Amino acid sequence: MMVLLLRKAKPGLKGQVTRWLSEIASSVYLGTVSSRVRERLWARVAAGIGEGGAVMIYPAQTEQGYALCTAGKLPYTFEDFEGLVLAKRRISAE
Repeated sequence: MMVLLLRKAKPGLKGQVTRWLSEIASSVYLGTVSSRVRERLWARVAAGIGEGGAVMIYPAQTEQGYALCTAGKLPYTFEDFEGLVLAKRRISAE
């Protein structure tokens, strides 16, 4: 099972994603696909995200049981702390 989160994605990209995954909430996609399909889908998302952002979460043999990929502009970053991936929110200087 994988989860894909899109921010500010173009409708065409969302349409490509819905061929493989179900949209369970606004810009949140869920589905079970093979690793080959997952990699190709991610390549399309990463190439087409433009000014938006994307996060893909999928099962992996890690301490947390999952791995993630990010692309584009997001309001947070993910950092590895001794094998645990934690989200870090960016604070904008105003």
